[in-house]
Amino acid sequence: MKKGLLFIAVVSAFSFASCKKDRTCTCVTDPGGSTTVVTYTKAKKGDAVAACLSYSQTNSGTTTTTTCTLK
Repeated sequence: MKKGLLFIAVVSAFSFASCKKDRTCTCVTDPGGSTTVVTYTKAKKGDAVAACLSYSQTNSGTTTTTTCTLK
């Protein structure tokens, strides 16, 4: 019984812990295929995904397409 209670307490403690860690967003720009890597430090996965997907790069007067993925 005590082992079961201890196990539940440990699992509960981990469920309340925040999963913040360094996340890397890799963006490829077309045309040209240049790669940009952005690192979000101590970020939750949901916040990093939103920031990565909204990342954009503007070049003076040229139309580019940027595709970003979170690793």
